[in-house]
Amino acid sequence: MTITDAKTAQLVAIEESGWGLPFRFVQPRNLAFWVYLVGVGGGALAILRYFGPGAHFYGPALTGGVLLFGLYLVPWLLLLRHQNRYTAQPAALLAAAFAWGGLAATFWIALPANTALLEIWSKVGGTEFASAWAAGLTAPINEEFAKALGLVLLIGLAPRLVRSAYDGFIIGAFLGLGFQVFEDVLYVYNGAAQTFGANQLASSFQIFVVRGATGIVSHALFSAIFCAGLMWVLGRTPGDRNVPRGLLTMLAAMVFHFAWDDMGGLSGGVAVLAVLVPFVIVVVELLTLFSVLRRAARQERVWIRQILGPESEVVDPALLSAVSGLRRDRKAFRKLVHDRRRARHLQEAAADLAREIARARGQETAEVAHARAEVLRLRGVRPTG
Repeated sequence: MTITDAKTAQLVAIEESGWGLPFRFVQPRNLAFWVYLVGVGGGALAILRYFGPGAHFYGPALTGGVLLFGLYLVPWLLLLRHQNRYTAQPAALLAAAFAWGGLAATFWIALPANTALLEIWSKVGGTEFASAWAAGLTAPINEEFAKALGLVLLIGLAPRLVRSAYDGFIIGAFLGLGFQVFEDVLYVYNGAAQTFGANQLASSFQIFVVRGATGIVSHALFSAIFCAGLMWVLGRTPGDRNVPRGLLTMLAAMVFHFAWDDMGGLSGGVAVLAVLVPFVIVVVELLTLFSVLRRAARQERVWIRQILGPESEVVDPALLSAVSGLRRDRKAFRKLVHDRRRARHLQEAAADLAREIARARGQETAEVAHARAEVLRLRGVRPTG
């Protein structure tokens, strides 16, 4: 590839990915902005109505739930920050996704919709049927589409930023994480109400342990898979549209949600199955998650390589493979460098260079020059010229 071809490919990648563009939330002339505000505002009002009457009595449980699940957020945010490493989404956009998942999807849509649909299943199938299957037949429909609506609104707010299946995966994870944390606090409150306020802190901690452990394969996972599938259906980048794959991916997320909510029905009360079924579900979910993640990241990895293409004298092939590749590529680079810390710094510096190039829209700026010099310094190469 000639230098001209590499520069052309770089500019195309910057344009297609939208990487480096700022996220502007306040858009009074954009309908998506007002729908988002109505949803989040409606969710906030629903929280006040739900928690308000008993807040003074169940204050210890609510406080404990908020603090515990606030701490629970920290490792999740670190994990998702690590995953958001290719053409990374702005923090403000991800915060908007979290807020939609926690407020609008949970309290404005899912809570009233679930209540209504659960009553319908009880009337249609009877109490025993509803006890075994109603949760799994309700939540995957109401909750997954409620969270995914947040992705659709964010596309409306940032159409040039939300482009690939990987974008859907990351944003979906934040939508699901918001839903998960706010729902967990709701469980803490309901648990305290069911015991009439007795042992509120102990009850909060117990729910935190149970919900925290199962949360590893809960809403964040469901929504990441579901929203990646939705982006494949929408096909917002050239060659990325694959409707059958997208629909099957969305269906898989809903099936996982169904299986997780109705494990009791699936095990049929058999003790061995009660132990085996959750294990099987977790294994299948994680395998599917990694498969979707790997496939969704393909376009992002291509964009990184194209953005850094004209920088071949700065980013050598081994470093380019590491910064745009998979775990095995990063592992191979560490072995090549013989220094884990130096390898990590080199990858971070190369990623910073790609980000600055994207922000500069392919132009030469002081920030790009500084990032380039940092890569050369870490490589021990003296700049020319």
